[in-house]
Amino acid sequence: MRKMMAVMPLVFVLVLMVGCAKPPQDSINSAMAAMDAAKPLASQYAPQSLQAAEDAQAALNAELKAQQDKFAAFRSYKKTDELVADLKAKSDKAAADAAAGQEQAKNDATAAITAATTALTDAKALLEKAPKGKGAAADLEAMKADLTAAESTINEANAAMATSNYKDAKAKADAAAASAGNVTSQVQAAIEAKKGGK
Repeated sequence: MRKMMAVMPLVFVLVLMVGCAKPPQDSINSAMAAMDAAKPLASQYAPQSLQAAEDAQAALNAELKAQQDKFAAFRSYKKTDELVADLKAKSDKAAADAAAGQEQAKNDATAAITAATTALTDAKALLEKAPKGKGAAADLEAMKADLTAAESTINEANAAMATSNYKDAKAKADAAAASAGNVTSQVQAAIEAKKGGK
């Protein structure tokens, strides 16, 4: 009995020491903040890296819940520390990948707008040389309308660039370039047909 009485305080102290284990809240908050900061841009420009960070966040949340459900004396946050570090690293990677992806998208959109502007200029110049014989008036007006619409679309692409909406800017520029290219093809076909008819 005396032995048991002597051991009991030691056991009680050990339970208290283990029971005092608390989650590394500051580190958790920092990792979660890094995740929140990365998410808006990464969702657009680095979805795979964002998914990896979200998976890490889910693993951390599951571990925190697992420890919370345990009796206080048996809680351990060693694995939590590892998962927090993993979440922080993956969130930082998502942010870096998103920044790189955004820069690439900006460059792609800029190149697309330049190409569309060149295609429009070329199409306008070629349209001036289009055959203007009988029955061509309606076709010429339709092609002029197409080029006017393409020019408007390029303006929209430039407006999208100004708001950093690079994907939309590229899509609009590509559409304008395709429209201008179509006019160029039609005019070239008409010129060739006229040559063949001579």
